[in-house]
Amino acid sequence: MKYIKKVFVAAFLFLIAIASVACSNKSAKDKSGYTPKSLSIQFVPSQNAQTLETRAKPLEKMLSKRLGIPVKVTTSTSFNAPIEALSSKKIDVAFLPPDGYVLAHKRGVADVLLQAERYGVKQPNGEATKNLVKSYRAEILVKKGSKIKSWKDLKGKSISIQDPTSSSGYLFPVAELKQKGLDVTKDSKLVTVTGHDQAVLNVLNGDTDAAFVFEDARNAVKKDKPNIMSKVVPIYFTHEIPNDTISVRSDMSKAFRKKLAKAFIDIAHTKNGRKVIEQVYTHEGYAYAKDSDFNVIRRYQKIVGQNSK
Repeated sequence: MKYIKKVFVAAFLFLIAIASVACSNKSAKDKSGYTPKSLSIQFVPSQNAQTLETRAKPLEKMLSKRLGIPVKVTTSTSFNAPIEALSSKKIDVAFLPPDGYVLAHKRGVADVLLQAERYGVKQPNGEATKNLVKSYRAEILVKKGSKIKSWKDLKGKSISIQDPTSSSGYLFPVAELKQKGLDVTKDSKLVTVTGHDQAVLNVLNGDTDAAFVFEDARNAVKKDKPNIMSKVVPIYFTHEIPNDTISVRSDMSKAFRKKLAKAFIDIAHTKNGRKVIEQVYTHEGYAYAKDSDFNVIRRYQKIVGQNSK
């Protein structure tokens, strides 16, 4: 009887030991986080989606070479789609505008990895400076000769905008005009378009009276419309907006995040890599970023009533 009891106790302790090891392995795995075996990256459509995806395709080989895994690049159908894709874990990385990142982070589905660097812009001709900056402005464009001379004249007028998660194509101009006393969501006709280039063309073609775009989005159509700078002009500039983000799934491992960040930064330092990211989003490089860099976005979201999203 004593022998049986000893065997039973030994077996029981053995099972506890196995369970402890299993739990320990699981905890270690959970702590290490998710490491992709293939990487899925999605861009938001700041310009024609098909054109954007074509320009971004070379990133697949560049990143795959540095990461040692297959990489797939796609363009979303809307600004909000990548947030949903991150939430459902259909993608691993998203190039999100600041407003989109803040919304995704609040939902617990994304963390900021890097922030884009661009050359500054000087007016009145929208020319690039030689200084790399981590912020930019939004501008309101109208057609040259329009009766719209200032933001006050936008009441009752039609305005091309982007999805509400676009910082320059919606959030900043809407918020600042609301603070000044003009609520364009109620007092103007807002026309949602896909791509800042389309918003510029809408003004040029007379399809809308004005457009909310990033400074200076006119350059995106300058090749096809050489006289765009004289035909479409800015009447208002917002305060500085944090540059776009490269955001990752919130459960991605720290080790892979580090490897991915280095890959993007290294690519931006190569001639071919710089050319690709310039064509995609006019990015010139990438810098490390932290969540608090985007607190200004949270303040503007409260102004326009997005804080409940």
